[in-house]
Amino acid sequence: MITISHLAKKFAVDNPKKLSEQERQDPRLSGKFFHSVQDVSLTCEKGEVVGLLGPNGAGKTTTLRMLSTALKPDSGDIQIDGNSVVAKPLLARKAIGFLSGATGLYGRLTGRENIEYFGQLHGMSKAAIDTKIDELSDVLELHTFLDRKCDNFSTGMKQKTAIARAVIHDPSLVVLDEPTTGLDIMAAQTVLNFINGLKEKNIPVIFSTHHLGEVAELCDKVTVINNGRTVFNDSLASFKALAPDSLHQAFLTTLSGK
Repeated sequence: MITISHLAKKFAVDNPKKLSEQERQDPRLSGKFFHSVQDVSLTCEKGEVVGLLGPNGAGKTTTLRMLSTALKPDSGDIQIDGNSVVAKPLLARKAIGFLSGATGLYGRLTGRENIEYFGQLHGMSKAAIDTKIDELSDVLELHTFLDRKCDNFSTGMKQKTAIARAVIHDPSLVVLDEPTTGLDIMAAQTVLNFINGLKEKNIPVIFSTHHLGEVAELCDKVTVINNGRTVFNDSLASFKALAPDSLHQAFLTTLSGK
C-alpha cells in the first residue's frame, strides 16, 4: 500500500520582478517562494490504478517527483508498505518504477543497451536482464526497433523504451507522468494495455494524465490536485457521480469546489 500524507514543497523565486502577470496572480506565490505543492494526500492499494488529474501547473509532476525521491518534501510523508520514502530513499528507489515527463534516453545507445544499463544499476544479472527484456519486448512491442540507436526513435518508440527501462527491475509500485502524451493511437493503446497488465499482476500504479478517457478505462481511484492541494480523492464511481453525463464536467466540478 502507498500512502501520501500532507505533502508540501516550495521553491525559491530568484527574481519575483521577472515573473509574468499570470505567475504573479498564482495564489501559491508568497514573497520569494512559490509553494508548488501545499497539501497533497492520496492512497493506492495493491492492484489499484490511481489517476492523478489537475490543470497544467497544479503540482502533479512535483508530487510524483517527491514520490520517486527525486525531490525531498518540505513536510509530509510518503510510505510504501510501511516504509517511509522520505526517511529511506534508497529502499524506495528499489521499489519504484518511475517514468518522468522526459524519456531521458541515451541517444547513442540502442534501446536494448538503455534498458540493460538500468538493469545493471539495479544489480540484476545478465541472464535476468535478458529474460526481462524479452518479456517486455513482447508486451510493449519493442522487437522491431530494440537494437537501433535511440537517436533515431519516434516519440512512441522512445516512450515504450523508457517504460521498459523504468520497470526492468520488477518494481512493487509504478509511477508514470503523462505516459501517453504525444503518442499516436496505436502506441498509446499499447501503453494503456501495459498499465492494465500491471493491474492484473496486483501492482499498484499511479499515473498523471489529461485524458479522461484513460481514467475511465483504467482507474479505480481519482485524485485531483489544484493549486498544489488535493481537492478530490475518491473512487472512480464517486468521481463520475459528480456529473453522471460528463467526466469533463466532473473534473471541472472538483476545481470549482461546488
